[in-house]
Amino acid sequence: MIEREIDLISLLEKSLGEQPIEKLEEVGTVVKVGDGICKIYGLSNAVFGELITFERGSKGIILDMDEDYVSVVLIDNQYPVIEQDIARRSGSVLSVPVGEKLIGRVVSSMGQPLDALGKIDFEKMAPVEQVVPGIIDRSPINKSLETGITVIDTLFPIGRGQRELIIGNRTTGKTTLLLDTILHQKNQNVICIYVSIGHKQSDTAKIIHTLEANGALEYSLVVDADAKETALNQYLAPYVGCAIGEYFMNKGKDVLIIYDDLSKHAIAYRELSLLLRRPPGREAYPGDIFYIHSRLLERAGKLVTGGSLTALPVIQTQGDDISAYIPTNLISITDGQIFFDTNLFNSGIKPAVSIGLSVSRVGRAAQTKAIGKMAGALKLELAQYMELQAFSQFGSELDKASQRSIERGKRAIELLKQEERETYSFVDQVLFLFLLNENFLDTLETNHVKKFAVQFSQYFKGAYADVYNNILTTEMVSDSTTASLKKAAGEFSTIFTNE
Repeated sequence: MIEREIDLISLLEKSLGEQPIEKLEEVGTVVKVGDGICKIYGLSNAVFGELITFERGSKGIILDMDEDYVSVVLIDNQYPVIEQDIARRSGSVLSVPVGEKLIGRVVSSMGQPLDALGKIDFEKMAPVEQVVPGIIDRSPINKSLETGITVIDTLFPIGRGQRELIIGNRTTGKTTLLLDTILHQKNQNVICIYVSIGHKQSDTAKIIHTLEANGALEYSLVVDADAKETALNQYLAPYVGCAIGEYFMNKGKDVLIIYDDLSKHAIAYRELSLLLRRPPGREAYPGDIFYIHSRLLERAGKLVTGGSLTALPVIQTQGDDISAYIPTNLISITDGQIFFDTNLFNSGIKPAVSIGLSVSRVGRAAQTKAIGKMAGALKLELAQYMELQAFSQFGSELDKASQRSIERGKRAIELLKQEERETYSFVDQVLFLFLLNENFLDTLETNHVKKFAVQFSQYFKGAYADVYNNILTTEMVSDSTTASLKKAAGEFSTIFTNE
């Protein structure tokens, strides 16, 4: 009896002592496999978005949960998964490598290198899905993100931390404008991330070549999930790009991220949802299609600590229809949209930005005072020009004031045209608008307007370098500066030749 008591005491001491207890794992069994989707029974404590590992080495993500089983989408099919295989919870969500060494690289939606430049030396692994900063952690958007595109910087300014939708039909110049915006960020202390979703591999290669040829890869990186990738990779790509961008933002840096395009992203998610047997809604999209884009774009913003993440999502329309399901979703999420009009593009107005349908809800807060002063009435004048031009097509005779508005509008349109790979600083844009406002362009032929403006900015930068630099540093146009501008414009008008 005494021996039995001693044995019980020793057992209790052992169990209550600091002895290591074997770690318990929650495992499940694959009950069904097909189309890259696995149904697993037994993972009753698993959470949505958790990473699941299989006994043969494959991995997957939980994207649907039922009462009895979870549905896992396989990340890769390198190692086959068959029924009755064992699946284990990882206890973590999908993470990707982040760090300074990613700049200049081309990576997949899993963070793997695609540029044959060797292994990426990353600093840490960051979860793809993260909690967005709260209102207290955010700062009002008050600093301009200069795109170098005159029509955007003057009429629809984009601020650092803003979400501005780029929308229009295919082949209307959306990607070209975005590439020019990336190229313009050279020496602007902005890190650029281009997320390619569902593009042809050749198109993505051309974009990467353009960035490399112009030295833009020194401050940029590309996340590529082209058309040959699985629907899951295309779905994950923008979240991966955003996670990388947040790493730099949290370090106090300004980041520009481009999602090109979210139409294909929505299609990839629709494909996944239908494979997961979710009930289809409008246009066969699942009910949470709005949520997947809103939780992505809400991660953009400007932090009190100084960093910012500016998001430029792209949406492709059909037949200029901006009232379709996905476009209206994105319009309601973002802080404005820049609409590319097919008719303007076909008539030779490039960039083909529609003045009437485009808007920036941040407005003058994200614009330098110099441009704000010069561009004050430009939008109204262009709206009047469009209206009068439509009226004059009926053959009606117009009074002199209306004729003058049409002539002035023509010159304004010419001034806003820009060739591919041609960007201007905000000081050059101020000079362009000054010439228009002070009527120095009225006597010129329409086809000479842009040439006059560009050459004048070059002349002013050389002959009046101190005034030019003053505008650059103060971002303002004082009365003395205006006097110098008038003097310089008068001088240049006498020496300008049309040849």
